[in-house]
Amino acid sequence: MNTTTRRQFLRKLGLSAAALPFLPALPSFARNPSGAKMQRILFVFTPNGTIPPEFWPDQVGTDFQLKRILAPLEPFKNRLMTLKGVSNKIRGDGDGHMRGISCLLTADELLPGNIQGGSDKPAGWARNISIDQEIRNFLQARPETATRFGSLELGVAVPNRADPWTRESYAGPNQPLAPLSDPYALFDKLYGGMKDRENLGSVLDEVREDLKTIASHVDREEKDLLEKHATFVREMEKELQNGGTQNLIFPPPALEAGVALDNDGIPKISAMQADLLVNAFANGMARVATLQYTNSVGQARMRWLDVNDDHHHLSHEPDSNADAQEKLVKINIWFAEQITALAKKLDAIPEPGGQGTMLDHTTIVWTNELGKGNSHSLDNIPFVLLGGGLGFKAGQALQFENVPHNRLWLSVAHAFGHHIPVFGQQQFCDGGPLALG
Repeated sequence: MNTTTRRQFLRKLGLSAAALPFLPALPSFARNPSGAKMQRILFVFTPNGTIPPEFWPDQVGTDFQLKRILAPLEPFKNRLMTLKGVSNKIRGDGDGHMRGISCLLTADELLPGNIQGGSDKPAGWARNISIDQEIRNFLQARPETATRFGSLELGVAVPNRADPWTRESYAGPNQPLAPLSDPYALFDKLYGGMKDRENLGSVLDEVREDLKTIASHVDREEKDLLEKHATFVREMEKELQNGGTQNLIFPPPALEAGVALDNDGIPKISAMQADLLVNAFANGMARVATLQYTNSVGQARMRWLDVNDDHHHLSHEPDSNADAQEKLVKINIWFAEQITALAKKLDAIPEPGGQGTMLDHTTIVWTNELGKGNSHSLDNIPFVLLGGGLGFKAGQALQFENVPHNRLWLSVAHAFGHHIPVFGQQQFCDGGPLALG
């Protein structure tokens, strides 16, 4: 009986095994035990580099001024930090855009492959797990921090194709994770399973009777396991008592119907994805998430900003093209406004069962695949950290001397209590985690 798994034992019960698929669909089962330290992290990706003179503060330390691009974040100035001088040192196959996004969170080279990009060598997928999934797996392995989904991968207008330009999250080597760009599909993923509650109720009735029937026909070891499953059934029944969405701390957000999932729908899609993400965090469905705007080489035409050129084309214009530079500033300001909106949503919600607000327990990492679009530079990657929960000292502009971003991800992992000595390529981990606290 020692080798009998829970699933195998339930299968012996016949109908009892039918309860298993329903378990992940119960939102309140995802809540974290009281007393567990609450930490969340959200990685936000925007493409095609930034405009350095309008992005980086001129000052270093706590007495700094936000430039035009970061100006929307002024209300959170004392809760953010900018990290200048952090670079993506990963080289190897693939062009700058491919390595820019697929090596951004993985901090390792791309595998050999036949996907041709630019004038560089063809490449395949990333050869390492991404930092978001590394943290996810660490949290999911601990009962006190495990959640229903573990992580959520969201997108805004990410193209419907799979290649190293469109993927930032990896479950492991050669295992890209597709971001979900349809807010209506995300809603169903988060809340659609509650439709199964009524079905689950009838299943549990049968399970309870099954357990009674076989109780007198099993040996001592099996009786111990049987009692565990009886306890499981009782807990499930308690979950069903309130029914519907009443077990959620916060009800699902109302989504505007009929929003077009295309270029011109991006502003509304962005707002809906933010609402769903914050609600999922608030209800304890996940502690880790990524939010990806378009993709590396993203070609959105932001007509709502009176910018009709596609973003990627503009990013290749020389610095001397003042009109293009101004349009790029407008685009990046808009991205900063989306980060600000997310932060405001998180800051407006008291931490469930804890102190302060959700923003006090959530760190937003806003980054990009390039430091500068027209040079394809992987140096000085834009990194802005906003919020709390990881113990970093906010309210400062930091300057590093061209350090590998591997060390930043070590800092993030260690802040979660995950004290890995290396992340990604070992040679770029020398010096250990960056000093952010």
